[in-house]
Amino acid sequence: MAPLTATLVLAAAYLLGSIPSGYLAGRWCAGIDLRLLGSGSTGATNVLRQVGKGPALVVLLIDILKGTAAVRLAAAVPATAAPLGLVAAGLLALAGHTWPVWLGGRGGKAVATALGVLLGLVPAVGLACLGLFLATLSISRIVSLSSITAAVALPLLMLIVAAPAPILALGVLTSALVVWRHRSNLSRLLAGTEPRLGQSRPS
Repeated sequence: MAPLTATLVLAAAYLLGSIPSGYLAGRWCAGIDLRLLGSGSTGATNVLRQVGKGPALVVLLIDILKGTAAVRLAAAVPATAAPLGLVAAGLLALAGHTWPVWLGGRGGKAVATALGVLLGLVPAVGLACLGLFLATLSISRIVSLSSITAAVALPLLMLIVAAPAPILALGVLTSALVVWRHRSNLSRLLAGTEPRLGQSRPS
């Protein structure tokens, strides 16, 4: 029964991650498809730009909770409670958010859900990443730069807290995923055209 139980838990982790909170906020609050507007992402930043602050805050909290719920579910089930099971659950939650089955694989950029995964597994690292994000945001007013800064610091923070090898690997993979999902933002950052908070994204 253990393999079946593990499979069910990991499937649940993916499905939790794939809850399309941003897409639903766009549809329910503004009658729009976020995938066709702005960055095309269904994450909280695009919700903020296209729908408003209130829906964006709700989406942000839900996306964080998706990641935390996925790894805490895995931790509560003996078949997936070992570090490898927790890592698999975390990665599947990120995959669900980034490539949700309900939206044809077009989801968000994994930042908020990654924070939720970290808060569920290594709270100190999650809080440190959040602090870096907020500090960078307060100085730059650029969400993508703040996200990339926190992502790049993640593996180093894992080393500082001496995270077990599977958790460290999760940090490296999460960092790579977040940076890769922001590759178009990196191009705009280098060109000096990335919008700041309160500015519209250039067409």
